[in-house]
Amino acid sequence: MPTRTAASRCLGRKCRAHAVRRALLLLLLQAPTCLFGGGPFGIDHEWSYENSGIWKRDYQEALEYGLIALEVCGGLWYGGETLLGRTLWQSIDASAASGIATHIMKYGLARVRPVDSGPGGDPDLWFKGKRNKSFPSAEVSEVSSIVTPFVLRYGLMNGAVYVLALLPAYDGVARMKVQAHWPSDVIAGFALGTALGWLACRNRGKPYLLRVMPRAIHAGLANN
Repeated sequence: MPTRTAASRCLGRKCRAHAVRRALLLLLLQAPTCLFGGGPFGIDHEWSYENSGIWKRDYQEALEYGLIALEVCGGLWYGGETLLGRTLWQSIDASAASGIATHIMKYGLARVRPVDSGPGGDPDLWFKGKRNKSFPSAEVSEVSSIVTPFVLRYGLMNGAVYVLALLPAYDGVARMKVQAHWPSDVIAGFALGTALGWLACRNRGKPYLLRVMPRAIHAGLANN
């Protein structure tokens, strides 16, 4: 009988220790959510709304559409036979792929934007209909995909080129300031755009979209 009692006490201590370890593990896993917010990375929370100064929506749109216009006009002008022209067309490839990828993801995941998530903001509203398109940030992905080929191609030649990396950072903060995106939307957009820009630079052949262009475009309007 004493042996059985001792064994029972030992088993009880093991069970309690196991329960404590499980509780600590659950607390560790849930700590980011408790401390910072929700969402897939446990960091999502609604930012205070601000649509003025440098965070004004007009400036965000000017940045995105300005970069798209520059890459397209520059690619048509310089063609693909120079280093600058090739880099421009790699940016065009990356930004086109970014637009397609983010469009598919937005419709598939249907995440609710902060501004539409109700008082206090709920970052865990997914699959709520096609009108909800928060994840990922298409604009941050677009800006990242455009500047990445230039950073990779010219960064080692001229350190000032790394300043271009501030553009997607600015755009990401601005998008959260107007409550259009959660932090994880911005992070995912930056990661996707950067990855697509890197893949475009890894292509040793002719940039994909340039392959379907007439010979005059390949040579560049400046050389015709």
